[in-house]
Amino acid sequence: MSNWTDHLATHGARFHPDDATRVEDFDQPLDTDALAAGFVATVTDQGLIAVAGEQAATFLHAQLTNDVEHLQQGDARFAGFCTPKGRLQASFLMWRDADAVYLQLPRAIQAPLQKRLSMFVLRSKAKLRDATDEAPFEAVLGFGGARATAALGRFVDTLPATPMSKTDGQFGTVLRLNDAFGAPRYLWIASGQAASAALAALGGELALGGNQAWRLAAIHAGEPQVDAATQEQFVPQMVNLELLGGVNFKKGCYPGQEIVARTKYLGKIKRRTTLASIDDAAARAGDEVFSKADPDQPCGMVVNAAPNGRGGADALVEIKLAALGEQISLGSSAGAPLHFLPMPYSLDAVDD
Repeated sequence: MSNWTDHLATHGARFHPDDATRVEDFDQPLDTDALAAGFVATVTDQGLIAVAGEQAATFLHAQLTNDVEHLQQGDARFAGFCTPKGRLQASFLMWRDADAVYLQLPRAIQAPLQKRLSMFVLRSKAKLRDATDEAPFEAVLGFGGARATAALGRFVDTLPATPMSKTDGQFGTVLRLNDAFGAPRYLWIASGQAASAALAALGGELALGGNQAWRLAAIHAGEPQVDAATQEQFVPQMVNLELLGGVNFKKGCYPGQEIVARTKYLGKIKRRTTLASIDDAAARAGDEVFSKADPDQPCGMVVNAAPNGRGGADALVEIKLAALGEQISLGSSAGAPLHFLPMPYSLDAVDD
């Protein structure tokens, strides 16, 4: 194990070497009250692809749903990688520095996605590598809630001032994502030494969580992520990717661009992703949901889910908009009921 992994293990996180996406969250699933008050979470289920070379941005610009050529070093953006039929193979959190463009995605799909993207490099002066365990990126900590900004500010010289922005320094990289529970969320990517020191100091100040806490916060921020169970299930608009700035309709072509554009310009969007609480803590991405008004066929699918610390799960659910007023259940029309909650942003289409 690395020093960072050793440090987490000594603090109660039990790891599963055969499944890098799992960590047992310090035996402490956090609920939304704890997240809202202030938390720090060890994020171990995310991988990192670095794309380096003088044509790295140009190469990615031609492959992803978002503008990469004009991505600035102070920016953080979402982006998708689609099949030719416009279905998402992956969604990324994306940023850059002077050396490379970075794509964060679930570890479970990183290797095949990196291999697939590499197939399109051809003569481009760009090279992809797995940067997940490189020293500057080996530790990933998520922060959020009312006390998070002050706590993180003791270890980071300059915090990003606005959502979807980034700062860099000797402390590492900090990305500010979309707010949840009325407070900023930050992703701090740093050396294991820096993160270990912060965790030791913050143990009595912030609630300590793991992947469950970070996923739950992202769900309440309305930020979906495609994983192994949901690859090729959604056109970007079905998971609100363009509402989060993850689709640029004015850039050039990319795989699936015609389908994505057609979804925008022809007719009304009939499916969206919304927030729900489910009376079943075992709800998982890829689970189908059913309406009692039409029990024979699914009306949607769970995009992301996390135990909510109260006996159930909170989830982002892709669903037919027409079904939102109906009784919806998990797995079948007789399954655990869904209780829809307000989203943190409007589901109305974005106008250019």
